[in-house]
Amino acid sequence: MDKSYTYTDAFEELQTIVSEIEQGEISVDELSEKVKRATLLISACKAKLTATEAEVNDILAGLSNDADLPVDGDG
Repeated sequence: MDKSYTYTDAFEELQTIVSEIEQGEISVDELSEKVKRATLLISACKAKLTATEAEVNDILAGLSNDADLPVDGDG
């Protein structure tokens, strides 16, 4: 992609492309380019979801590790 997209930006553009295709607003000449663009947007969304999942798992693992620590004092 030509710039870094947020998940929301990529998803919204992808929804627009899908809507245009479903409504027949894209000519046969444009279809190939739109499908290529949609493929890039899907890849960007997948990458963001994978990165977010890994980050959440790290956070949860940290919480789990914290729960295993002994508590000092009366609490």
